[in-house]
Amino acid sequence: MKLLAADIGNTQIQVGLFDGEVLGSTRRLPSRRDTTADELAVLVGGALADEARSVEGAVLASVVPPLTNLFVSALVSMGIENPLVVAPGIKTGLKIRTDSPQEVGADRIVNAVAASDRHSPPLVVVDFGTATTFDVVSDAGEYLGGAITPGPMIGAEALSMRAARLPRVEISAPEYVIGKNTVDSIRSGLLHGHAAMAEGMIARIEGEMQARLNVVATGGLAEQIVPLMKGIHTVDMELTLHGLRLIHERNAGR
Repeated sequence: MKLLAADIGNTQIQVGLFDGEVLGSTRRLPSRRDTTADELAVLVGGALADEARSVEGAVLASVVPPLTNLFVSALVSMGIENPLVVAPGIKTGLKIRTDSPQEVGADRIVNAVAASDRHSPPLVVVDFGTATTFDVVSDAGEYLGGAITPGPMIGAEALSMRAARLPRVEISAPEYVIGKNTVDSIRSGLLHGHAAMAEGMIARIEGEMQARLNVVATGGLAEQIVPLMKGIHTVDMELTLHGLRLIHERNAGR
């Protein structure tokens, strides 16, 4: 079947179209809280072009509650009935070993589901987005929890807002770690500093697990940060979309 999968994040909405298990078209759309269901329908329909008419089902994960119902309404207006929303109570096939499983972000669960299927546990998924998240899956395929830290974009915004003489900069790595001007110094701190933080967090997680982990990177900023790091085994930019497909399969006939 043709399945639309959507990952609604704080900065972007990643949309993909599956034909069975094969991922075809993917697009990234702006995640705007002031949008309407009609505008979302136009954006999604435009992103998928003629393929939008052949969609038979949909599944989505969202960390932006105001956009969740709007996106569902947009899909329904496109003729896609009963979209599956990843939320507590649906079947994921993943045992969640945290204090409050219902509090774990949908995107983090979806990433863990996909990583468990596509890569080899024990593993840690590092998702470089608006926030950077670390999610650990044991060798038994259990979700153990992880860590959340502000991403580089939040850092850039905070610096420009709280430090009067520091400008807002574009997120891109300078040629050298030692910046020769203010802009390059900020960029170095945001990206090289974030890469070093991620390396350190992975090392600490492995120390706590007393095991070497398969490290899987994903997220909108992965392609900028991973080249600055050591120890990343796999970059899987479509990880979340594949996790959504797997969850949709596991809830077929709901």
